[in-house]
Amino acid sequence: MSEPASEPSAPVGPSAKPVVVYGVSGYTGRLICEYLREYHVPFIAAGRDGKKVQEVVDRIPGIDTVAHDVVEVGHDVESLTRLFEGASVVCNTVGPFIKLGPEVVEASLAAGCHYLDTTGEQDWALDAQKRWGAAFREAGLLLSPGVAQMYTTGEIAANIALETAPGLDTLDMLVLWKGFPTYASTQTIFTILKADWFHLQNNEYVAWDHRATRECVVPGQHGTALTVPWGGTLHPVWFKDDPRVATCLVTGGVMDRAVMDGVVATTGMFEDQIRPLDRAGQEAALSEIAAGLQADMPPRENPRVNTSIDSVHASGPLGRVHVTIHGNSNYKQTGLLQAYCAYSLLQQPPRRAGFASACQAFGHRELLGVLRNFGLVLNPVVEAHA
Repeated sequence: MSEPASEPSAPVGPSAKPVVVYGVSGYTGRLICEYLREYHVPFIAAGRDGKKVQEVVDRIPGIDTVAHDVVEVGHDVESLTRLFEGASVVCNTVGPFIKLGPEVVEASLAAGCHYLDTTGEQDWALDAQKRWGAAFREAGLLLSPGVAQMYTTGEIAANIALETAPGLDTLDMLVLWKGFPTYASTQTIFTILKADWFHLQNNEYVAWDHRATRECVVPGQHGTALTVPWGGTLHPVWFKDDPRVATCLVTGGVMDRAVMDGVVATTGMFEDQIRPLDRAGQEAALSEIAAGLQADMPPRENPRVNTSIDSVHASGPLGRVHVTIHGNSNYKQTGLLQAYCAYSLLQQPPRRAGFASACQAFGHRELLGVLRNFGLVLNPVVEAHA
């Protein structure tokens, strides 16, 4: 069992550990490593800055009870492929994924590894599906962007609604959480401003108006919340080729009105001042804004404060089902989902190879059970009229 080293090792030879977590200098990467330790899964903690990765790993409680290595690696296909060779699963947290994901996916495929990431970028999921979905399927490997609380927990709720009353074909979904995005998540928010966002209507992608907002009733409360399309979310992509679903519309946000007012204002500023610029001008303007953000590790989530709500109204001509999943600590949910999915892939193939969501690859009931057993979500609240 390896001890935390004072310096990260060089990326030499094939991996001697079955899981590689790439991007461990960030908050989510650390949580994935914590839960891999709880599953007794040996792993490599990798990143572009080995010193930062080592500092993060050294702070993980009980890290000396699991075999692990810390490796610094360059962000290029050749270096990443060399690191991934010999491993079975890659958990990627390095975003924005539309910018930094291709090298990791190509290296995972070249090394024969299943690929999981924590993206919330709809354009990245669509791009990954188009460019690598068939190749991963032919290799018997899983390509699963978005294994994260945002939006896997909502997908669990949607599948419960669909199984409760078969025949419902319309999903109206809400994703809410208390807290603030990490530095990496904030970078992603700026990135998705440039993309087109889609919802699903009669099994066709329909573009959102970027300025769209929706005032939603918060389940279990008397108040409402201001929500936005949040880049379209991944749910329309996952349900696009599901014969049960014809229409899927999702909005989400932080349960803090001031923060959401800021999101709406930023979106409006982008549409008015930055979108008219050429691509290079957009990148420069957004980089200037992002440069002013703090990159410090956020405080540990508090389950009494950092709560989450995933709500799904499923409907059809003669039926209605409402499913709500109340949870806490959305980044912990993400870390656990990544670790469990990696743990599962080490023991059996996914239910679906190629491009697939977490629920499609591992089962929504299984994922719900994992979140429940670790104390991160309540039993779903289900109301059916069918």
